[in-house]
Amino acid sequence: PIYMDALERFAPQEQVDGLRDAQRRVNELLERLAEEAGLARTPQGGWQVTPKAMRLYQRSLLSAIFGDLQAARSGRHEGVTSADGAVELPATRPYEFGDSPAAMDIPQSLVNAMLRESADGPRAPGTPVRMRGEDIVVHRTRQQPKCATAVIMDMSGSMRHGGQYVQAKRMAMALDGLIRAEYPGDFLQFIEMYTVARLRAPGEVPGIMPKPVTIHEPVVRLRADMSDPGITEMDLPLHFTNIQRALQLARQWLGGRTTPNRQVMLITDGLPTAHFEGSDLYMLYPPDPRTERETMREAMRCRQEGIVINIFLLPSWSQSEDDIQFAHRLAESTGGRVLFAGGEDLDRFVVWDYVKMRRTIIG
Repeated sequence: PIYMDALERFAPQEQVDGLRDAQRRVNELLERLAEEAGLARTPQGGWQVTPKAMRLYQRSLLSAIFGDLQAARSGRHEGVTSADGAVELPATRPYEFGDSPAAMDIPQSLVNAMLRESADGPRAPGTPVRMRGEDIVVHRTRQQPKCATAVIMDMSGSMRHGGQYVQAKRMAMALDGLIRAEYPGDFLQFIEMYTVARLRAPGEVPGIMPKPVTIHEPVVRLRADMSDPGITEMDLPLHFTNIQRALQLARQWLGGRTTPNRQVMLITDGLPTAHFEGSDLYMLYPPDPRTERETMREAMRCRQEGIVINIFLLPSWSQSEDDIQFAHRLAESTGGRVLFAGGEDLDRFVVWDYVKMRRTIIG
């Protein structure tokens, strides 16, 4: 900082005044730029992110992700052409018994009737046009289906390495911006995953952080009875990975959405290390077959409810062949798939895959 009062002892007054004026202009510029970016002053004199800043950030992310795809975007999910869809198309077809009268193309049907009667010969003036069934055409229609997506973000201790958690949060913000702007009928829910799991609103995503590692033993075998009112989340080491609980929350949330198109996007870097058996929470490291077994059981419950699990597997220093094989077993058990994505490209990968795969699944 420049201490103007002290500077006055060594510089002429006109130079000090000029410096004060420059300082004032710089502060005004900073205030204006912050306002344009959607930042607001805090009582402590710092800056905080406002909803406007979130929208601007989402817009810039989507612009970067879809910058070379603008001409191919449809603006909504591509649905199935059907007889009872909600959106009329310009194309028409002959009327069939059971078609809704609301879909009738009245001008074209009248034209068809007039052309038919004129082909039969001249009509007397004032004779009404008599429409027959063969004259009537109706608009083809298209359904605009909804999709429900639960995004599980791994915030266990290992997500600190390489800043993986930062890229996961960028993905979440970009995906939220995409759905709000282009697919407003869709459902989206974020789930923070660590030793347990928690539903998160979009506005909470920027503040989510990976959990600090509090146990450094090479072998950990812990159990906590979560039905005990004396045990709370704050009493647990939070840096484990509970995919089972996160999938359970996703399944329960997706079960309440009014659409058959339901999926889970699981973003993680390795094997699960925590699971529930009834009210008992087990935290086991290295990963234990019991944890994998309970996680796969939850995946099968998802499959029974028609929920697809897609896994975005992030690279990790400790990742092994076992991690990859488990990810494939988990995804394939529900008809999903595993995608390998580098952390810096995760936001682009996930958002573009959302658009592309929705067209495949819904169509």
